Amino acid sequence: MKPVRYAYGFTSALLVGGAALSLVTGYPAGAQVAQNDDSQMARVVPRQGAPESFADLTEQLAPAVVNISTTQRIQVAANPLAGTPFADLFGQRGGQPQTQEAQSLGSGFIISADGYIVTNNHVISPANNGTIEQITVTTPDGTEYPAKLVGNDAASDLAVLKITGAKPFPFVKFGDSAHTRVGDWVIAIGNPFGLGGTVTSGIVSAVYRNTGGGAYDRYIQTDASINRGNSGGPLFDMQGNVIGINNAIFSPTGGSVGIGFAIPADVAAPIVDKLRNGVEIERGYLGVRIQPVDEDLAASIGIEKNHGEFIQAVEPDGAADKAGIRAGDVVLKVNGKDVTQDQSLSYLIANIPPGTRIPMEIYRDGQKRNVTVQVAKRPSEEQLALAQQFDPDADPSPDEGGQGSGLVPESLGLQTLPLTPQIARQLGADPGVPGLVVGLVDPGSDAGRKGLKRGDIILSANNKPVGDIATLENIVKQAKADGRTAVLLRVQRRGIPPQFVPIRIR
Repeated sequence: MKPVRYAYGFTSALLVGGAALSLVTGYPAGAQVAQNDDSQMARVVPRQGAPESFADLTEQLAPAVVNISTTQRIQVAANPLAGTPFADLFGQRGGQPQTQEAQSLGSGFIISADGYIVTNNHVISPANNGTIEQITVTTPDGTEYPAKLVGNDAASDLAVLKITGAKPFPFVKFGDSAHTRVGDWVIAIGNPFGLGGTVTSGIVSAVYRNTGGGAYDRYIQTDASINRGNSGGPLFDMQGNVIGINNAIFSPTGGSVGIGFAIPADVAAPIVDKLRNGVEIERGYLGVRIQPVDEDLAASIGIEKNHGEFIQAVEPDGAADKAGIRAGDVVLKVNGKDVTQDQSLSYLIANIPPGTRIPMEIYRDGQKRNVTVQVAKRPSEEQLALAQQFDPDADPSPDEGGQGSGLVPESLGLQTLPLTPQIARQLGADPGVPGLVVGLVDPGSDAGRKGLKRGDIILSANNKPVGDIATLENIVKQAKADGRTAVLLRVQRRGIPPQFVPIRIR
């Protein structure tokens, strides 16, 4: 699957996102109503079915959609060829980074008559450890307003701005995205490539699409054209409701290929309310590293694929650890709700208030078990970024020391040798830990495709310790006898927490 790209860019255009909010204008009652108020929409909503034109709808809604630009100071390398063989041509080896000015462009929409605006966090976030010097909002009539950042949230990629004017601003309200259906007509209004006030139309391609991006990875997918600079702009239904905030695109080229993503209004609305009112956003947290149960993993464990999520590692003294959850478990249900591709473990836990005690159903050693977890508070994104990741590029080189090795060519495509205390010390492992060291990997095997390499330590297979080659072979034979097509290995690499890797049997 190609990477998901945010629809924004510096010095040219940026894609911005929005969010939901309750209507509190700060102006006298009746001073102004929302552009998409029912009384206003009755005369412009297209007939049911394929609309003859979006012109009336666009004319009614466009005044509330704005362009957002930022002026930034970013850090750049003093030597433009730093890190290349030509670095010395500039005679600046070791020079201090330089600060330069940069700009970004995106979209947003006004949600109250007194000037509150919703956009994506990535639209107003500085690049390259820089700083934002100024945020400017431009309305459709060309008027520019300096904007104040009221609040932002990196996890949901939402931000709220505030502008002030002499008269009430046109604004729009959020709708109920929970009732959005695949095939519904939608229009997107935004600022692609700096071309303000651009309108595109399409249909809802999917609802609650999961792209593997974390706790708020639930999007409305649309084929309405979304490009760099559309981020933060609204996605409207045919009744003029904001049902989504354009956020990202899926593209092999960086341009629109008809696969765009919008943050659903029912996800964004409560977050925007909190940001606007200065309320801290707290999310639930388990303290685990997870991965989906794909076909190979399901085959190695003996469960149905795409149901539940696999626990790769558990943080010591975290919520999951205190509840007795172990690495190798599969979480099937959270508080009575099934864990699925569309309803991920991260999403379910993030939306549970910290401190809440909830039941969870897990799968371990061929049996379903029930545990009770007291949900913890999710750390900041900066703290989470420090979490270690599995690094397939590390290349420790053990000294075989004349030890015997074995090859299982018809099974896993791995050449292994016993983990002696001497080799364990060379690999930075506990000398007393039993296991097998990978000596060679067949690059054409599933193990080779999944990044196993010389120097990796196999601690267990199908949750059974492996201290010698015969044990590993017997586990593989038993898996075949049980009708399984893969074996679940627990692999350790220097400086990296142990990882579970399902390997297909050949």
